[in-house]
Amino acid sequence: MPADPSPLVPCDVEAAERLWADYAAAYPGNVEACSDHVVVQFGDRLPLVDELLNLVIHGPKRATAGLVADYIAEREPLPRVGGHMIICDGAGVPRAVLRTTELRIGPFSSVDARFAYDEGEGDRTLDSWIAGHRRYFDRVSTARGVTWNEDDEVVFERFQLIWPPERSDG
Repeated sequence: MPADPSPLVPCDVEAAERLWADYAAAYPGNVEACSDHVVVQFGDRLPLVDELLNLVIHGPKRATAGLVADYIAEREPLPRVGGHMIICDGAGVPRAVLRTTELRIGPFSSVDARFAYDEGEGDRTLDSWIAGHRRYFDRVSTARGVTWNEDDEVVFERFQLIWPPERSDG
């Protein structure tokens, strides 16, 4: 599938700080426990970024995976349990606050069926996760000018959607 020619807009950091302030005002105890946060987009192109965000906001996506090498290349800190992320859409608009609940670093081959299911993508099977992430990790590594292989370390991260609060529409 060719890359979408639509440009990915960087996150609006000022708007992200306003979203963080709204969250902090509603849950000051959570912010006191962990005041740091990063502003991110899941994915590397449109419409993938918006698709993944939709899976986060409307369920079932409660996990994500990224290459350690990408964090290093982007000079971003590795996630930590209890840390917060503000996730933006493909237009750079911050949409939600997430909190990391579980973190593991390991080789690609260490992914299990439960993690694939929790990531909430495709048909949520391990085979689907492996196929999709092979393509993704190869694509983002090639964009950085390196060759990805399955021995490269992967950050396996589970998270909770904490702002805006999840709604039950039923």
